[in-house]
Amino acid sequence: MPLLVEGRRVRLPQSAGDLVRAHPPLEERARLLRGQSVQQVGPQGLLYVQQRELAVTSPKDGSVCILGSDDATTCHIVVLRHTGNGATCLTHCDGTDTKAEVSLIMSSIKSFSDHTQRGRLEVHLVGGFSDDRQLSQKLTHQLLKLNDREENENHFPIIYGIAVNVKTAEIYRASFPDRGPEEELRAARVLTGGPMISIYDAKTEQLRIGPYSWMPFPHVDFWLQQDDKQILENLSTSPLAEPPHFVEHIRSTLMFLKKYPSPTNTLFPGNKALLYKKNEDGLWKEISSGGET
Repeated sequence: MPLLVEGRRVRLPQSAGDLVRAHPPLEERARLLRGQSVQQVGPQGLLYVQQRELAVTSPKDGSVCILGSDDATTCHIVVLRHTGNGATCLTHCDGTDTKAEVSLIMSSIKSFSDHTQRGRLEVHLVGGFSDDRQLSQKLTHQLLKLNDREENENHFPIIYGIAVNVKTAEIYRASFPDRGPEEELRAARVLTGGPMISIYDAKTEQLRIGPYSWMPFPHVDFWLQQDDKQILENLSTSPLAEPPHFVEHIRSTLMFLKKYPSPTNTLFPGNKALLYKKNEDGLWKEISSGGET
């Protein structure tokens, strides 16, 4: 899939900044998105995507119409949409294994596409800032470079989160009071080094969580005793730019890992996944345990 801006093939420069400067419409669209007020998105029709998760669905989905994610500082939220059938993938990338993540994103969206169906793939990258370690810029370039090769001091404001309306293709700034289901369990998987995974089956309209496994988190009691400054400096890629709830979120996840040092038998009896489906009120409800993986 060659990378195009305004219908013209892009030859990638050495940096993301050069790309934006070479194509003013990109900067203008970013400015418009930054200037939006943040909309609070409720749980009805929402599928919240955590770090190192992806979800893909289409306008035919009767349960999920909004995909969203937030807390992206040096991370990037990627939206890939097929203009022909409206199939939309949203993922939260942190640069852990960008090559594998792009491959998973592409295969997920292609699974919805008929080879005879007209349309193009539109990609939107949101998140990142001019961090001292240049992690955001590196991730932007990695994502664009890999996408192009696929064939067949703090700067504010930062956009922490976005949502995409699968039916209208609108992308807007968003926050999410409800990040369920199983927010702590999903966050624990990331903190213990879990890879990018797909969490939603649009054909059955079911959210699938697990089964996960991890080793006991090293020195969990030590980290729980540390003050906010130590947690930010050691467990964040951007200590000065994290949202206000970051430390509380990390402490909560560490407490979860202390309680469940090995989740296989306690959280996933029989090594079966937890399955959720939206009820008639648009809220996630656990329906049963899935099969083994």
